[in-house]
Amino acid sequence: METQAGSPTTLNISHDGGVAVVTLNRPARLNALSLVMAQELIATAEALGADPAVRAVVLTGAGNAFCAGADLIDGGLIARPGETRGTATRRFLEEHFNPMALAWFALPKPVVVAMNGVAAGGGVGLALTGDLVLAAASAQFIQVFVPKLGLAPDLGCSWQLPRLVGGARAKALALLGEPMPAARAAEWGLIHACVPDASLSREAMALAQRLAAGPTAAQAAVKRLLDGSVEEFAAVLAREAELQGRLGDHPDHAEGVAAFVEKRKPVFGAR
Repeated sequence: METQAGSPTTLNISHDGGVAVVTLNRPARLNALSLVMAQELIATAEALGADPAVRAVVLTGAGNAFCAGADLIDGGLIARPGETRGTATRRFLEEHFNPMALAWFALPKPVVVAMNGVAAGGGVGLALTGDLVLAAASAQFIQVFVPKLGLAPDLGCSWQLPRLVGGARAKALALLGEPMPAARAAEWGLIHACVPDASLSREAMALAQRLAAGPTAAQAAVKRLLDGSVEEFAAVLAREAELQGRLGDHPDHAEGVAAFVEKRKPVFGAR
């Protein structure tokens, strides 16, 4: 497997035959999504989608986590003059994170996600843009938005969760934010399979190579038929951004961010 020349700064990109492997590479930050990473993920998805030599894609993370969601400390969210935090949050989603999720959702090649560790918040949304998600047995899915940050799910989570696990389970995941082990995620239908940690990379690559040998035009058609329209997903992303803009100005979110930075449990409702 050879690494592609000129790899982005927050991603590693390599190729093995017709399979491209994209690795989120901010392990010191648990691969949390920064502005630069979002921009590079958009450019990478567009490039892979247009490259006829790429017939399937593997998306994974470096280190002990897949993706911890948005980087609240070093993510690049800076309010412009006259903007509130909520307004800036909405703009950031609309300009960067939503196009990133949409680019991976709309990628016309099959995407295998090899979830090597925890996916939290928007990291869950990014993982679920893939077509076949394999998670290591030690991996977990955590919806941190409501209980930790006083926000609503974004990056498509509000659309993906009820479609995949049903409304009752989706509400419990979102409202309680309890970690979901990979085995339960597979049992509930959130992901394709839970596999032993040691075999994750091997099984993900074998699956991607199998897809790469298949009929790409038919695969792209199946993606669109089963996923629903790109326009529908984009509309959900827009609604999520509008809600996050409102919630971003609520005192509960300010408390959630302060608690995150101070590494303590948030105390919501205190004035």
